[in-house]
Amino acid sequence: MSKPTAMNEKHENLSWRARWYEVIFEADTPAGKLFDVLLLIAILLSVLVVMCESVEAIRKAYPKLLVGAEWFFTLLFTLEYGVRIICARRPKRYIFSFYGIVDLLAILPTYVIALPIFEGGPSAQRLAVIRAIRLLRVFRIFKLAHMLSEASALRQAIWAARAKIAVFLSFVLIAVVIVGSAMHLIEGGRVDSDGQQIVTGFDSIPESMYWAIVTMTTVGYGDVSPTTGLGKALAACMMILGYCMIIVPTGIVSAELAHAGGKSQTTQVCPECMGEGHAADAVHCKYCGAKL
Repeated sequence: MSKPTAMNEKHENLSWRARWYEVIFEADTPAGKLFDVLLLIAILLSVLVVMCESVEAIRKAYPKLLVGAEWFFTLLFTLEYGVRIICARRPKRYIFSFYGIVDLLAILPTYVIALPIFEGGPSAQRLAVIRAIRLLRVFRIFKLAHMLSEASALRQAIWAARAKIAVFLSFVLIAVVIVGSAMHLIEGGRVDSDGQQIVTGFDSIPESMYWAIVTMTTVGYGDVSPTTGLGKALAACMMILGYCMIIVPTGIVSAELAHAGGKSQTTQVCPECMGEGHAADAVHCKYCGAKL
C-alpha cells in the first residue's frame, strides 16, 4: 500500500506542476489569460508606485502607503518568481534566461535597500546608492514581455531583416561622414575682420557629424545651424533624407512582419529551453527539438 500511495502522491505533484506551468507560461487557456491580465495590472501599478515615489511631494505626503505598496508588490512578484522556478522543468535554465533575470531584478532592489548597510543617518553617498538601486525597480516593466506574444513576432521580423537593416545603417553612417566632412569645409574655418576664428559649431568633423545626425533624425536642437547659402542647401537635403531613415527600415520590418503573419503561432513555451513562437501545429520545439 505504501508504494502505490507514494506513486499517487508523485503523480498528483506532477499534475500540480503541469497545471501551473500552463497557467503561468502559456496564455492559450482561460486561466492563463486571466493570470496574464492580473499580472499586467500588478506590473503597471508597481511601476506607478515607483514613479509616484520619485515625486518629493507625494513621497512626503504618503510615505507609509508607498512603502506598504512597494513591499506588497515585491512579495507578490517574489511568490510569482518562486512558482515559476518550481514549475519549470529546468529551473536553472529559467533562472539564467532573460526573463528570469528580469524577474529577479524586479524584486531584488527592495530587499537590497532593506539591508542594515542602508540604515542610519542619511549621507550623500548612501542616498545616491539607494536612488540608483531603486531605479532598478523600473525593470518590472520588462516583465510585460512575458505576455506580449506579438513581441516575439516583432523580434523575429527584425532578426530576419538584420542584413538589410545593417546595409541601410551602413549607408546612413557613410552619409553622415560625408555630409559632416562637407559641412566642416563649408561652414568651418571662418574668420572675422580681425582675423579671429569664428566658432560656428562646425569646427571639426566630429562636431559636424553631430549636426548631421541631429538633422537627419529630424530632431533639430537648433544649437548648431549653417549660415552660408551652400550650407543651408545641404541642410535641406539632409532634412529630406531624414524622412527616408524612417520610411526604409519601417518598410523592411513591415514586409518581414507581413511574411511572418501568415504563419499561425501560439504562446506555447518549450518546457526545456523556454523558447516561444512555435507554430500552431508544432509537435517539437523548433529551437532544441524537445516535445511540446
